[in-house]
Amino acid sequence: MVVKTEICEFSDHRIYPGKGFKYVSKDGKTHQFLNRKSGSHFLKKVRAQNIRWTISWRRLNKKIKTDEASKKRKKRVIRTQRAIVGITLEDIQRKRSEKPQERQAQREQALREIKDRKAKVAATKKKTTTTVKTTKVETTTVPKKAAKGKKK
Repeated sequence: MVVKTEICEFSDHRIYPGKGFKYVSKDGKTHQFLNRKSGSHFLKKVRAQNIRWTISWRRLNKKIKTDEASKKRKKRVIRTQRAIVGITLEDIQRKRSEKPQERQAQREQALREIKDRKAKVAATKKKTTTTVKTTKVETTTVPKKAAKGKKK
């Protein structure tokens, strides 16, 4: 049978069921203590590392072995491939397996198509500009005094 135990916030000792007490501070945080002694030290803001009977003092002065030397095991990340919106997984794998020469040939072909489209657009613009003739409106300059309408 497993017994659920809590940890004293001051002394780090185990609190078994039916022992200890809880203290609720003004900000609403709850603190659990093994006995009144550890609770009163906590409320006086005494550092637990300075008191010899606490677990934190024993850890600090190397009276208790700690498991800091053992490394934590890292979970191994398994990479999976997913399809992207617009491209299926098969297309991605096919592009990955392509040789660099094939990619270069596709790139050059795409560039040629773009240049052809631009040339067609430029040719149609030239035709429209030559057919439309612009007419200039002649403007005459008027002296400033005559424009104001003052008479001498």
